[in-house]
Amino acid sequence: MNATTTAERKPRRTPTPMNGVDTPTLLATIQAVGAQPELAKFQFRTKSEWIAGTHSRSSMSGFYGAGAEQKHMADYTADGDHPAVLCGKDAAPTPVEWVLHALASCLTAGIANIAAARGVNLRRVESIVEGDIDLRGILGLSKDVRNGYQGIHVSFSLASPRMSATATRGSTSASRSKATLHARISSRSSSSPGIDRRCSTSSPMACLSQSPLCEL
Repeated sequence: MNATTTAERKPRRTPTPMNGVDTPTLLATIQAVGAQPELAKFQFRTKSEWIAGTHSRSSMSGFYGAGAEQKHMADYTADGDHPAVLCGKDAAPTPVEWVLHALASCLTAGIANIAAARGVNLRRVESIVEGDIDLRGILGLSKDVRNGYQGIHVSFSLASPRMSATATRGSTSASRSKATLHARISSRSSSSPGIDRRCSTSSPMACLSQSPLCEL
């Protein structure tokens, strides 16, 4: 007698708002873009004005996306300056610090969206983003030094009541006795010779997707 065992399929979970994310709208947006790829074309803009010395101010008010011009709910501004040790007045974060902020906020938003889509409640998401620069490149003192960041390191600490894990260099290990995820990620530019990549992919977001957070 032949016996056939059929694995029971988990019932499809109804998406609900979570982690401050409107999950139903998020998933509907993904489906709409999949059906109409032209909706994925976006152009973001910023207008910058020099104030004095190394101090400038950028404004962001609108952008193009989803097939039409879009307007922010408010006009946003961001100042940039150099610290005193680099001949500035330290009136605002440096431009390179804004780059780190942009990366941190982008990754954090992605984590919140992915967690909400998978039904994972987040209690806390914290990150430390560090960028290494040898200023000899920017100052034109050496042709052998890369102009810009030589490496960017991202460390995340997440807390969820459903899971705990540690992700390092693309590998993961889980312990259900705790409720904190610590993900250590280092993503380096593949176009720069001599720069290593500690993750198995060039995308930090893909590194995070390998962690147990995305398996729940």
